Amino acid sequence: MLYHIFRFLREQLDLPGAGLFQYITFRAIAAAVLSLLIGIIFGKKLIRYLQRKQIGETVRTLGLAGENLKAGTPTMGGIIIICAILIPTLLFARLDNVYIILLIITSIWLGAIGFLDDYIKTFKKDKKGLSGKFKIIGQVGLGIIIGLTMYFHEKVVIRDFDVTEDTEAVLIFEGQPYRDVKSLQTTIPFLKNNQLSYSDLSPFSHPAAEAILYILIITFIITAVSNGANMTDGLDGLAAGTSAIIGATLGIFAYVSGNIVFANYLNIPYIPFTGEMVIFCTAFVGACLGFLWYNSFPAQVFMGDTGSLSLGGIIAVLAITLRKELLIPILCGIFLVENLSVMIQVAYFKYTKRKYGEGRRIFRMSPLHHHYQKGGMHEAKIVARFWIMGILLAIITVLTLKIR
Repeated sequence: MLYHIFRFLREQLDLPGAGLFQYITFRAIAAAVLSLLIGIIFGKKLIRYLQRKQIGETVRTLGLAGENLKAGTPTMGGIIIICAILIPTLLFARLDNVYIILLIITSIWLGAIGFLDDYIKTFKKDKKGLSGKFKIIGQVGLGIIIGLTMYFHEKVVIRDFDVTEDTEAVLIFEGQPYRDVKSLQTTIPFLKNNQLSYSDLSPFSHPAAEAILYILIITFIITAVSNGANMTDGLDGLAAGTSAIIGATLGIFAYVSGNIVFANYLNIPYIPFTGEMVIFCTAFVGACLGFLWYNSFPAQVFMGDTGSLSLGGIIAVLAITLRKELLIPILCGIFLVENLSVMIQVAYFKYTKRKYGEGRRIFRMSPLHHHYQKGGMHEAKIVARFWIMGILLAIITVLTLKIR
């Protein structure tokens, strides 16, 4: 909003200093600072409100160290994260940008699903919360919206500079001829010729078949990552800290993909309008860190599904819009192993129960962080080590820009 206001002031009134808002770097820093302050200031007020209303966590008895101390801790703190993301984004980002619109929709959509789940658990005293099938329906609905927009929207393009001036429909940008190409292209990590088009995966050449395949893949990615973040949210500060690391990494990719100089230097596709997502990414990181102020051990508030589902969904949509979704297994490796640990544990338990009449386990408990907790490791140490692994995975992800 402020971008559009100061643009008007600069163009119509020639107001000194108004041009500062045209720079993505300035608006990104401002968004990060504001989101951090919102998280810290608004977070304190929300925690006090939740305490007065006795909106606390109902802890399941799992036999874990210190679990009884968490009973009654205010939950639904994901509201803090969503507000700290959306307010700076609405203020500093360009609201006519298709990618910003998609990210705002994602934040509100999955935040609402998570809020409904937390509301049922907290106010209706139903530990099961929202039925799993309704969560899946919500995630599928979002996947359809994202998939259709990415497939059909005219501004979702890749800018091709490998053209000559006599090529049809060529325009000039930064003195170079180009054309904008509608493409389902994505990036394969570690390969020199690293571009893959989803249309090549479709067994049928018809556009409808390609669109359906693309939407199915997008929906799967959004569902998997949002559920992975939800699984990871089991220890104080684990999901928030891990998400901040991932968000900062995606901010780097948004900046280089939306900057023609860096895109040419790194030999990656230049994707117009994605630079604006840097502002959303910095607001995202600031929101996670602001929430971490109260969520680090010992936590004063839990994010609940309101926060974890929206964090995972936002990360997935960021990766999809930047054409970096194939990097998710690396960048979101923490989410991946948490998800896999549950799937492996359940599958092995069912298999051994059928075979031996008694279910057996691979891990002491799943998700994986509880395996270490059951082994006697303090949860603060588990979280710190998961963060370190998250940073390592983020570094590897950034290195894919050069290592091919």
